Amino acid sequence: MPSPLLPFLLFAFVASITPGPTNILVLSNSARYGLRAALPIILGACAGAAGIVLAVGSGLGESLIHLPRVQTAMQWVGIAWLSYLAWQIFSAPTHAVETDAAQKRLGMIGAASLQLVNPKTWMMALAVVSVFAGQGDGRQAHVLSLSVVFFLVSLPCLGVWALLGAGSGRLLASAKAMQRLNQVMAILLLVAAWTGVLPRV
Repeated sequence: MPSPLLPFLLFAFVASITPGPTNILVLSNSARYGLRAALPIILGACAGAAGIVLAVGSGLGESLIHLPRVQTAMQWVGIAWLSYLAWQIFSAPTHAVETDAAQKRLGMIGAASLQLVNPKTWMMALAVVSVFAGQGDGRQAHVLSLSVVFFLVSLPCLGVWALLGAGSGRLLASAKAMQRLNQVMAILLLVAAWTGVLPRV
């Protein structure tokens, strides 16, 4: 039998609200460009994570369990990409942290694609399926409902990070202060990306 809904809601809340690469990118973009600029990132990231839950529950998780080299390769690709993003944030020149409508930003598609290389998202999806999906004829329908519920729970959680970023952006009016914020966010992104892999190296 599938697990009750309340434990899954608590799991989804904790998985979504705790610091990770996506949360830090939402906060950083909201601080730099405002709350509206973070909304596509939130939608893309939540949809991407929910899609991975659905894919893992539909059989991809079983495949990954039997292909440890693929798991390892995906993990290191994710670490490399997140490290590159952290460097981009850290080394951004002063004018790049000011609001500029013409500057290229991480959008909905980019945020959704980021989940494919985010180790935290894959670990979360594997945990969801193994603990909450259950067995039996209704398993696939239950996996679909879990992915929808996870999407709905993660939206306000990332929204909180966007609000924090927008609030800090108003407090840090100078370009120098915003650059320092970016450097702190970049370091936190590196920590979030590497924390999951260092104990296994």
